[in-house]
Amino acid sequence: MLLTRRLRYLYKMSLAVSLRRALLVLLTGAIFILTVLYWNQGATKAQAYNEALERPHSHHDASGFPIPVEKSWTYKCENDRCMRVGHHGKSAKRVSFISCSMTCGDINIWPHPTHKFLLSSQTHSFSVEDVQLHVETSHREVRKQLQLAFDWFLKDLRQIQRLDYVGSSSEPTVSESSSKSRHHADVDPAATLFGATFGVKKVGDLTSIQVKISVLKSGDLNFSLDNDETYQLSSLTEGRRLQVEITANSYFGARHGLSTLQQLIWFDDEDHLLHTYANSKVKDAPKFRYRGLMLDTSRHFFSVESIKRTIVGMGLAKMNRFHWHLSDAQSFPYISRYYPELAEHGAYSESETYTEQDVREVAEFAKIYGVQVIPEIDAPAHAGNGWDWGPKRGMGELAMCINQQPWSFYCGEPPCGQLNPKNNHTYLILQRLYEELLQHTGPTDLFHLGGDEVNLDCWAQYFNDTDLRGLWCDFMLQAMARLKLANNGVAPKHVAVWSSALTNTKCLPNSQFTVQVWGGSTWQENYDLLDNGYNVIFSHVDAWYLDCGFGSWRATGDAACAPYRTWQNVYKHRPWERMRLDKKRRKQVLGGEVCMWTEQVDENQLDNRLWPRTAALAERLWTDPSDDHDMDIVPPDVFRRISLFRNRLVELGIRAEALFPKYCAQNPGECI
Repeated sequence: MLLTRRLRYLYKMSLAVSLRRALLVLLTGAIFILTVLYWNQGATKAQAYNEALERPHSHHDASGFPIPVEKSWTYKCENDRCMRVGHHGKSAKRVSFISCSMTCGDINIWPHPTHKFLLSSQTHSFSVEDVQLHVETSHREVRKQLQLAFDWFLKDLRQIQRLDYVGSSSEPTVSESSSKSRHHADVDPAATLFGATFGVKKVGDLTSIQVKISVLKSGDLNFSLDNDETYQLSSLTEGRRLQVEITANSYFGARHGLSTLQQLIWFDDEDHLLHTYANSKVKDAPKFRYRGLMLDTSRHFFSVESIKRTIVGMGLAKMNRFHWHLSDAQSFPYISRYYPELAEHGAYSESETYTEQDVREVAEFAKIYGVQVIPEIDAPAHAGNGWDWGPKRGMGELAMCINQQPWSFYCGEPPCGQLNPKNNHTYLILQRLYEELLQHTGPTDLFHLGGDEVNLDCWAQYFNDTDLRGLWCDFMLQAMARLKLANNGVAPKHVAVWSSALTNTKCLPNSQFTVQVWGGSTWQENYDLLDNGYNVIFSHVDAWYLDCGFGSWRATGDAACAPYRTWQNVYKHRPWERMRLDKKRRKQVLGGEVCMWTEQVDENQLDNRLWPRTAALAERLWTDPSDDHDMDIVPPDVFRRISLFRNRLVELGIRAEALFPKYCAQNPGECI
């Protein structure tokens, strides 16, 4: 009986083992068959891709008639213009519009170089994976910063090279949560579009591009109006290798050299590779030291990502100052370490705030692109919401006229609010805010205190026995003294304030204060401020206010400036020439700044309100081309170059405004 049971048990065990073996064989066979099918599918996909590239470049409408697409055209250079002609069959290689544009006529760099340049007519193709960096400098921190800048340079090239493969549902982003996530060493080379699709690397004419960056002198990474921003760039092809050399005296000049190199590279949709010149030489330096953009983040909140995207465009255009108008009467979005009540009472919502880390992250990111962040807490006017908690803390009234009606009596637009100039707690809070912001943005020789549009009638309700103009002067001098304390006992060389009737009182020392002139370009204050010895930054409302021209946003009052400032208006504005400034007064002009006040602008419109009009200012301040043609006419060459620069912004995910119909872009010169 026992023997029978054992035999049955052994039989069952052997049967189970046989079944397992059979199942294993079947599973192995299935895996083999699926693997073969998978690889055949990949080959079919690659074949289909190649056939798609070779088939006639047209599709058909519902009636069966062929509709031409862009690859139906080829371009040829005639008289420094790219002419569009039909392309049929394989008898001649198709030349894309971008490749023709980059090799036809004047150099296509924005802003235009101020000194010598030379480009060969021969070009080479390559992949971003072939680009490598070599840094020569004795300064360790400069080396680290250049490596970081180069990593982002490669990231931008990757984004450009992927454009034809990115699905229409996904928008390319410019920034991540931290700089580490954008380091090129963390990106899988197989993730390049061709590699991601077919598992192979697209091979171009060049097998290696060595970018050598040499910083010869300064190891200073702190921003200053005295930074040397000059650079030289050269490239030379030897066999299948391209050697690029960027030489500068500082990190900031070297960073501009990288921006120029990026504009000497383009993506060609014919071979799906990047292209550049076989040989090149560029020597360049800016005409003005201050080339800025101001963004108001109080009237509408803007995410850190949108601010970073703006900075990417600034870096490509060689602008160097991002003026961050952090607060105003409408909202106070910054969460202060010392006084979080400002944001608790002043922010639109918990999600519409900036932390200390946010400000630090923006400043660090901006330095990668050679841009300084200049924060502004506007004072004493434009300070309402966020300043109403003083009595609860036993600090008295920090601000006056908050939300007072009728608002038109006490401020330029609702809501009203103005700091209390006779409350010492007000100055202590400002000192702490300055201290925090300086820690986040780094050492600087320029800081902005605000200071504009003080309504004396507001103060008169409380201090009717006081010299109100003198009270404003005392406030600004006190604010500067607090800034000095916040900056380790050293006042920045340039303390900026907005222009107003009060800046003409000459109570602020011209050796310490710089005036940002926002009024009309023909106003007398332009001459008076220069005659009084002040350095100035021009931001004329009739040329460089980019928020103008969109109608009134309220039922009463004008509430708007008009008309719309076109990119041509921005470009042609040369106040130093129209004012006929002599050599001495011209030196007092530090530069200029476009302003984006945001009563009628939020994150959805930011890109196309700023770009490419901001780029027009970039060339005006970097190159300052002469008005040999006509003071009110933009030369045709400028149309062509700014159109190409606008397309570069779009490649980087910046939704820049269209300049003219695409026909005009495809047929340069015909629409001008």
